[in-house]
Amino acid sequence: MDAGLLTLCFAVLLVIGVLISELANRTVLSTAVLFLLGGFLLGPGALNVLHIEAGDEGVSVLAELALFSVLYSDGMKVGFRDLRRAWRLPGRALLLGLPITLLLTAVAAHYIVGLDWLPSLLLGAVLSPTDPVFAAAIVGREEVPGRLRHLLNVESGLNDGLALPIVLVLLAASGGADASGWGLAWELGLGVAIGVVVPLLVLSLERLPFLAATKSLQPLLPAAIGLLVLGLCLTTSGNLFLAAFAAGITVASFAPEFRHEFEQLGELVAEQLKLLAILVFGALITPAFLFQETPWTGWVFAVIALVLVRPLALLISLAGSGLAMREQAAVMWFGPKGFASVVYGLLVLDSGIADANVLFHLIALTIAVSIIAHSSTDVVVARQFKQEASLR
Repeated sequence: MDAGLLTLCFAVLLVIGVLISELANRTVLSTAVLFLLGGFLLGPGALNVLHIEAGDEGVSVLAELALFSVLYSDGMKVGFRDLRRAWRLPGRALLLGLPITLLLTAVAAHYIVGLDWLPSLLLGAVLSPTDPVFAAAIVGREEVPGRLRHLLNVESGLNDGLALPIVLVLLAASGGADASGWGLAWELGLGVAIGVVVPLLVLSLERLPFLAATKSLQPLLPAAIGLLVLGLCLTTSGNLFLAAFAAGITVASFAPEFRHEFEQLGELVAEQLKLLAILVFGALITPAFLFQETPWTGWVFAVIALVLVRPLALLISLAGSGLAMREQAAVMWFGPKGFASVVYGLLVLDSGIADANVLFHLIALTIAVSIIAHSSTDVVVARQFKQEASLR
């Protein structure tokens, strides 16, 4: 992977994405789709400008850094106070919707694609997280009901971290993880401990009378905490993804003022890393990948996972919740497969398990279809809420 050429291609697409962002905000255009299609066109399957393979070490490093930043930023959105204030609806989506989505996805993989139950469950765990960044018009528009935006924000902020231990345990059970049993438990526990203890220690130091960050440097303190957590995890056996998620929640819970200071900087950094990873991900998807290496049953599975599994899981988990029919339909539809699924898919591919290649093809196809479908319909649904509000 040529880092210089990748940087140039990313910069060009980023400039284009920023320049058309206002137009995209009013139409079905999407920045995520721009980078996905850009990667596809620039990759080996089309113009062959970017020479990227799934096994490249740079791809794995980029994916890990991007997911770390995304999970850290996600954790910042869901402090304990936020959860206590409005937990009922997100709790239903997470505690009921997530496991139901996992199980229904596994059933679809088993009976449609013919996978055994263990890899089917692993596939369900990988595809369970959602990411409303790919449906930004829903979460970011004031005309959309606040409880709906809160539900999607909290659900997506927590389900990446909740799905990760399940993915790792199932991957270990499939023979694809270096750690197993107590070793895996130690890795996960150490990651959470680093993510909690390090922010608490730094925040305690910051509150000492003779130590304080100036106003101009305050946004850097959460960034420095994140880098410290990342460094400790990379030099120990702590799981860096759970550490990132736990660190974000800890900062948001015990220092909400720093969360707000960091919000814009953190979102911009996480968004750029995410878009870069989507560009690389798009370059991995070639015409041969889509139409020769992926069986027709894989396309059927991808469609069912998006249009049937998520809606059915949320229909069950939100039954009797009091949500209006239009709001419930929006939540059921906007379960775009999250960026975390991209990285979890790469973890599966690098694991060397028997069904790794098949699973990665199913994961990549489902994510690609999801990005296009959900990013192209968010503005339309948001307009429906606006029209409904204007009639009241």
